[in-house]
Order: sequence, then structure tokens, then C-alpha cells
Amino acid sequence: MPKRKPEGKFEFVKTILIAGALALGFRSLLFEPFNIPSGSMIPTLLVGDYLFVSKYSYGYSRYSFPFGVAPIDGRIFESQPERGDVAVFRQPKNESVAFIKRIVGLPGDRIQVTDGVLRINDVPVNRSKKGIATATDGYNVIKFVVYEETLPNGRSYVIQERSDNDMLDNTSVFEVPPGHYFMMGDNRDNSRDSRAASVGMVPAENLIGRAERLFFSHNGSASLWQIWKWPFAIRYGRLGDGIM
Repeated sequence: MPKRKPEGKFEFVKTILIAGALALGFRSLLFEPFNIPSGSMIPTLLVGDYLFVSKYSYGYSRYSFPFGVAPIDGRIFESQPERGDVAVFRQPKNESVAFIKRIVGLPGDRIQVTDGVLRINDVPVNRSKKGIATATDGYNVIKFVVYEETLPNGRSYVIQERSDNDMLDNTSVFEVPPGHYFMMGDNRDNSRDSRAASVGMVPAENLIGRAERLFFSHNGSASLWQIWKWPFAIRYGRLGDGIM
């Protein structure tokens, strides 16, 4: 009776490698998951939100791939971001860190903030008051004024301001150089962004992708081991929301 041929001893390893390559390709070329660790984009994005970032929206750079190891100079298949996009990028001063902010300034723009009002090319951006929001720092209740801000291209979104006289509410004029973008968080008085010297303007090659859609969100009230609390910690109303 002829012996059965043994299965290839590397089949399992081969399967794992193929699955890993497919996952890496999906993450590098199509969509990458990203979670929100801070409140700099409140009220648009909340701590505990998980979203997909489209990697193809702006083309590809070395930062489109894990550890930034791809031998790409600049960007390939490049598409220009639109003013108002929410984008994930590598921090210029510390490229090991990924930030998420809104693109408000394009190459060649003059950007300034005066008494909390964003000015683009010397023209104040329209903002209309929508109401009051509150938050707590564990000890005190903090009030925020919520505004709808509308950019020159018609893109509207909601921001919040604690006051119009905070640290970054009055700036000098920033001139956005070619191949760079000016980023701001929607939580204007709690955002380290292009207004701060520690971040500055973001080179195009540092863009990772555009934030597209939430796929999960939790309020932080349940620890990993508190399985019985999980159903009550999920923000069901945010699941599947597109990001404006």
C-alpha cells in the first residue's frame, strides 16, 4: 500500500505569511484603523472613537507604510487634500507620533487667528454660535462655546472654544510654504497643532490619509476585564458615522 505523501510542513507558515501580506497590503494601500487618544478634535471626534483612514486619498509616501521604511521620495499617485479634510499625519518634529487634525491652510495661504477667529488670506472665516457644551476635568465643570465654522470652499463643521483669549487665540501671520499644510484641532483651546512651534506646518509627505468613518466608539467606562459593562460603554449612536 503506497504511503501517503506528508503535507508540506511549511503550509501553516505559508498561510500565515500570505494572510500577513494581505493584511499589510490592505493597511498600507487601502484603509488603516486609527483610534482617538486625546480630546483635541472634540466635538467632531471623541476620546475612545475608532475610525478608518483612507490611505489612497492623497497618494502614498513612505509614511503610508509601517515604520516609514518604504523607499519613496515625496508622494506617488498624489492627490491634493481639500480644505476642511480631517487628516492623520506624522508630526514633523517627532515622526514616530501620529496626529489627527483638520486641514485649514493650503500651500500659499496666509493663516492667522485673531481673538479666536480663524483668518484665511486676511479674510475672517465665518463662525456662528450653536450653543454651550460642558466637560469636567475631574474637579471642575468647564464651559465651552460651540460654533459652526464655514471655510471659503463651503465646508462646515463644529468647533468649540473655552474663550477667545487663550494661548493660541491670537497669533502672528503664518505663510504656508509650497508642499505644506496648516492643521488645527476642532477643540481650539486644547489642541497642539500648526499654531504651535512644536508642530508647525506639515509637509505633504507626512500625510498618512484622510479620516473617513467611525467603526467603533466607547466612553471609557468599562475596563477590558469588565465584560458585563461593555454593552453600556459603547456609543452606539456614533457607529458608522462619516467624518465631516
